[in-house]
Amino acid sequence: MEKYLECSKEVAVAIEKGLPLVALESTIISHGMPYPENVETALNCERIIRENGAVPATIAILNGRLKVGLSNEEIDFLGKEGVKIQKTSRRDIAYNVMRKINGATTVSATMFIAALAGIKVFATGGIGGVHRGAENTMDISADLEELAMTDVAVISAGAKSILDLGLTLEYLETKGVPVIGYKTEVLPAFYSETSDFKVNFRIDTPEDIARLIKTKYDLGLKGGILIANPVPGKDSMDKTLIDNAIQEAITEMNELGIKGKETTPYLLSKIASITKGRSLASNIALVYNNCKLGAEISVQLTKISS
Repeated sequence: MEKYLECSKEVAVAIEKGLPLVALESTIISHGMPYPENVETALNCERIIRENGAVPATIAILNGRLKVGLSNEEIDFLGKEGVKIQKTSRRDIAYNVMRKINGATTVSATMFIAALAGIKVFATGGIGGVHRGAENTMDISADLEELAMTDVAVISAGAKSILDLGLTLEYLETKGVPVIGYKTEVLPAFYSETSDFKVNFRIDTPEDIARLIKTKYDLGLKGGILIANPVPGKDSMDKTLIDNAIQEAITEMNELGIKGKETTPYLLSKIASITKGRSLASNIALVYNNCKLGAEISVQLTKISS
């Protein structure tokens, strides 16, 4: 595996010494936000994780290598290149490595590479899921299947609100993936701290979440855990306002014939435009909030596992 996997010195030392680690994706850098906000957000994510006692491990594919832990220069490169960097899910990993194609990792690809490196905790913005109208298009994110297979706990602000949240929960239930609400019984809807759907279990402390993670894997129960961490109240958007913006964006997307992996970047960009940047500010706030919780969980998991 050394032929393909390359950890930064900081991450390699953390793995060797058994220090708490938190994985971070890179699609949010190249496809999720405009430059320079994307780079500023990525560097702030790493700072927040360090301030809360863990080591950040931003993941990407660069020059055919699975990189776990990026330099500031590599993060800036991903941010400046933006959508020129290939959005990379699990399906694309082997091809990109073979062809030495630079790839920004989605949730599914980040989970896979994090697991290869032995990292158990991953903080992101929102996971992909079952898209609206999937009963006709079968458009279901690979993130859900990865959660079913890969032993990584994912902290997110629920599922992206552009999705069908009810069907996303049903899919996760079928795959045996527990959905944990951090201090909430309701699945947060990315920009909004509330939705019409309930999580499986509510847990109110990082310590208890860490205990659940350890118990799950001690029992040999394969697959991930989804930890739903609501966007902070002051940064949460009115549900009606964001729902209207989403519907407007989806209508325009369908008229333009945009499909597949291009749908999420288009919708997020369009919603930011419709809301005059409020959704982008909310997006950044929820990512920071997830990084803080991810670090706290990883610290506790390290304590009870050592």
